[in-house]
Amino acid sequence: MNKKDIFLAEPENFDLRGVLTKYLRYWYLFAATLLLSLAGAYTYLRYATPQYLISSTLLIQDNNKGASVYENSFFSELGIFQTNQSINDEIELLKSISLMQRVVKDLSLYVNYYVEGHIKTEEIYGSSLPIKVVVSDLKQPAFGKTLRVQIKDKNNFVLNDEEKETLHEFGQKIVLPYATFTVTAAPGFSTTNYSEVLVEFKDYRRVANYYRNALSIYPINKETKVIAIELTEPVPEKGIDLVYHLISLYNKDKANDKKASAVNSLSFLDERIKFLSSELTDVEENVERYKRSNEVTNLDSDARMYVEKAADYNRQISEWQVQIDVLQTIEDYLTKSKNKSILVPSTLNIKDPTLQDLISRFNELQLERQGLLRTMQPNNPLVVNLNDQLSNLEVNILENLRNIKQGLIVTRNNLQKSYAQFQTKKQLVPSIERDLLEINRQQGTKEGLYLYLLQKREESALSLAADVSNIKIIDEAMVSLDPIKPVRKLIYLAAIIFGIALPVAFVFLKDQLNHDIQHKKDIERATETPILGELAHNEEKESLVVTNKNRTSVAESFRLIRANLQFATVGGENRVILITSSMSGEGKTFFSLNLAASLVLTGKRVIVLDFDLRKPKLMHYLGITHEKGITNYLISETPSIDDIVVQSPQIPELYLIGAGPVPPNPSELMLHPRVDKLIEDLKAIFDYVIIDTSPIGQVADALALSPYIDSSIYIVRYNYTSKEQINIIDEIYRNRKLKFPMIVLNDAKRKNGYGYGYGYGYGEQKKNHNFNKNVKV
Repeated sequence: MNKKDIFLAEPENFDLRGVLTKYLRYWYLFAATLLLSLAGAYTYLRYATPQYLISSTLLIQDNNKGASVYENSFFSELGIFQTNQSINDEIELLKSISLMQRVVKDLSLYVNYYVEGHIKTEEIYGSSLPIKVVVSDLKQPAFGKTLRVQIKDKNNFVLNDEEKETLHEFGQKIVLPYATFTVTAAPGFSTTNYSEVLVEFKDYRRVANYYRNALSIYPINKETKVIAIELTEPVPEKGIDLVYHLISLYNKDKANDKKASAVNSLSFLDERIKFLSSELTDVEENVERYKRSNEVTNLDSDARMYVEKAADYNRQISEWQVQIDVLQTIEDYLTKSKNKSILVPSTLNIKDPTLQDLISRFNELQLERQGLLRTMQPNNPLVVNLNDQLSNLEVNILENLRNIKQGLIVTRNNLQKSYAQFQTKKQLVPSIERDLLEINRQQGTKEGLYLYLLQKREESALSLAADVSNIKIIDEAMVSLDPIKPVRKLIYLAAIIFGIALPVAFVFLKDQLNHDIQHKKDIERATETPILGELAHNEEKESLVVTNKNRTSVAESFRLIRANLQFATVGGENRVILITSSMSGEGKTFFSLNLAASLVLTGKRVIVLDFDLRKPKLMHYLGITHEKGITNYLISETPSIDDIVVQSPQIPELYLIGAGPVPPNPSELMLHPRVDKLIEDLKAIFDYVIIDTSPIGQVADALALSPYIDSSIYIVRYNYTSKEQINIIDEIYRNRKLKFPMIVLNDAKRKNGYGYGYGYGYGEQKKNHNFNKNVKV
């Protein structure tokens, strides 16, 4: 991470102790804010209007069973009159603005009553009302107006409408430009309770919209059809009336809808029943006409009769055909000449006595002729006579055969016609049966639907008469025992949190908006330049705090820095030390003198050089007047080191060289070759040479001394040095512009995380602390 991004970086290790210390310094602010917050919470709870929870639970019932024809599964399967009751639909109906407007109008919730107290105005309602305003007409200008009703006695009151006062009697009709109403006295009211009541008119639509938004209706869970109704209201009686009346109107509307549906169903059923009755009559007449036209009574019995008749006629035809065939055979037999002398065959089953007698006579004469021919010649008169008789008989037999055969043929033909007629009827039976089935199917469907509609009409009539409620109230509208708003514990908790958060925010913002160095970690996050040590806040005004007898925190911090200097150059020589800073006032001169004093206490010879040629302060800081200094030494060969060195009056072992007169070209003078000679000569005389230079954040004079020094110390002052100026020393450290640069933090206080341990055991403890800042030099 780039060290320049110090304000965006977070410390790697969270210093809880440091954070607590930073905030606890402002304990008085926390105490005051917390006390004020708790006082404000108490005052708010004392005069806040309590809000109560009014709740009720309902069961949305399904009255599908026998309720009405359109709710039956038969019509549901056809997709007709489906009324699947959704609990979400019922919730939306309960929350409808039109329903709430009716509730507001019925309960006159657009007229509010108040009584004035010492601190606040309180709303009254219901049984607490001494009067009641019955509104006949309310115009737009009345919305938001407040009337003052002063009760004089049981019969009279004074009405103040913000323009004038008028005396009226209870029950008197009052006509104003914006409203017409009547004020009535509540039964049993007493003027000692409320002598004056404020009456406010509101727009019922706004009131309905407010309560609609304030009303909470939700299902208890997904498995049941139980819904909860909740309302937060400062006047419990009003909330109970509103919820109860809302449920009543909803139930009444559902009942009216069901009655209207049932009436519509009855009307629909009556029309359908009448229509189906007419269609059934037409179908029955069609059956009658069809049977009459097709000569059908009972199709099954008629079909059996057709089959039997056809079989009987077919049998008779066969019998008659056999007789015709026999007669034809006999006729053919007689007509053949070769059969003249033989007997005629029997007539078999032909029952004709004449034919049988002729054939018998013919056969007898034939037998007699055959007998005569055995003894006589064919021309014998007896034989000839028999031949004539046989010829006559043959003619008679043939004539008789033809007559009988003709009669049989006529009978056979008649039988064949009858057979063909019944055969045709038998073949028409399937077609007639199919037509009758179709007609009967229509008739059966219409009869079933007719009977079904009759049944449903009775069920709808019963449903209309039953008037079953659509909802069941599980819990009546109830008010909570304690107010739900404001919650005392929550208000006090919020006050405590606010009382703590406000100072925390103040301290945090103050710290964030402060661009000065506040803590040691600000330096550590900004640069990798090593920190040599910290100087405690100088509570005294002395410029030299490091003495043999001084054991204050600031003196001990110099001794610690002196010890740390031994390790500053990693075993190398560290005799020439340059002191600089970002700007004037950070304590360079103060540090230079006291560091030198701490080194003197170890028996070293130390000299301090004021190389701030632009604004020299070293001599003035110690109250020493000496005109010659570094400037005189650099610009002239005359002054020697002995001429410019001054002994400190406070510490004889400490020597000083002032800057001398302010030159016109300090930057160029710093590059004079005699600077090197001055440093080398002083190193030969003294153990340590401490150089107090101009601020490197303002001028670059100190960089000119880099070749002559062994180490450099950069002074940073708490709550004075800007965080952005740490970039200067960071750049010096990274680019090696000065040798062994180190940082010393000046003016450390407890708020900077300093002050633990220094001065312990040395016997000097201040009872009265002076919190003066270090002298700016």
